[in-house]
Amino acid sequence: MSGSKSTALVPVAHGEVAIPHRGSQITDPLRLVRDDIHLSDREQVRKYLPDILGRALARIWIDQSFSQSFSIDPKRTLEQAGVYLPDNMFIEFEKGSSDRPKIIVFESQPNSKFRMRVLYLQLVMMAGK
Repeated sequence: MSGSKSTALVPVAHGEVAIPHRGSQITDPLRLVRDDIHLSDREQVRKYLPDILGRALARIWIDQSFSQSFSIDPKRTLEQAGVYLPDNMFIEFEKGSSDRPKIIVFESQPNSKFRMRVLYLQLVMMAGK
């Protein structure tokens, strides 16, 4: 379907980052990225991480061991999957009684207890008629 518009929530130009996409050769469909990716600043995190975390949320629903690992240490789990965040960023994973997991990415400033929310993702159930 050449010439069709993307319906991605986070559009990424082909070849811009090593995130699996339709038509790419993925040897492991549960991989979050094709190759290791090192995000170096807030702008890159905001640009690329939502798509990666979307894949992580989907995998959490179907892969019990990944879900358990991610709930214990999300940043380390991402690193094991080849996704590296800046040292001043950290991730909180929440799965409340609603069973709708939420991932929140924060950035901390040196010598400060203040943290800024960079982004968050949450699975939302929608039905259409």
